Amino acid sequence: MKSRIHFIGGGQMAEAIIRACIAGETLTAGQISVSDVNEARLQLLKAKYNVDTESPQEHGLSTAELIVIAVRPQDDLATLGQRVRQFASPAAAIVSIVAGVTLVQLEDYFGAERPIVRVIPNTLTDTGYGYSGVALNAHAARDQVEDFLLGFGKVQYLEESYIDIFTGFGVAGPNYIYYFIESFTDAGVLAGLPREQAWKVALENMLGAVAMLQQTGLHPRQLLDINNSPGGVGMHGLYELNNSDFAAGLQRSVLAAVKRTTELGVKK
Repeated sequence: MKSRIHFIGGGQMAEAIIRACIAGETLTAGQISVSDVNEARLQLLKAKYNVDTESPQEHGLSTAELIVIAVRPQDDLATLGQRVRQFASPAAAIVSIVAGVTLVQLEDYFGAERPIVRVIPNTLTDTGYGYSGVALNAHAARDQVEDFLLGFGKVQYLEESYIDIFTGFGVAGPNYIYYFIESFTDAGVLAGLPREQAWKVALENMLGAVAMLQQTGLHPRQLLDINNSPGGVGMHGLYELNNSDFAAGLQRSVLAAVKRTTELGVKK
């Protein structure tokens, strides 16, 4: 008997997880049920993925091995906790993707003796790439959730104290990559290449550079040394990049994102 998963909340992140798991065949539609206060979202999820959005919430809770909490931080978690305590099996694990809500808070809502997993999902769910950050309480085990989590990317298990850093660096990470590729493409256009060609070159260089790092196991500085001859084209380009404060600007961006993540957690 395959495990059943109930989602409380059917918003964009919940849909992304459902879509990736069904597309990757790590879950079937028949294993998934969803409850949400927004009837339009339930109708959309039913139409697109054929998951169960029509059964009462208490049915989904009572039959689920995993209960995914996918609501907003400002929603009434205390009431949700009461419903989970009333209808769910004590062995059912809570998987929370609610930003800023700690394991201690989740235990207050859903029960201190229950397996609880705090997940910061990656934003690359449809690709199979990207790490989700995961923190477990004392009653949760990796084998309870790992098959589910691997359905929408890779997993890094963390001490909860690292979650805010992981969010600002890892989960926000694709933003920095998108921004770099856009800027690099614009540089090619500025230099005189047609945009379509510059775009293709930027993407291919990004993919190829990552592959080189993975295949060779070399440090980026070692590949820079290999690629750049004395007084050559590449070194002249790197000289200007060094003068641009690029590295420090990127580091400040990550620190700002981590700081904002921490602020949102405090507000909760």
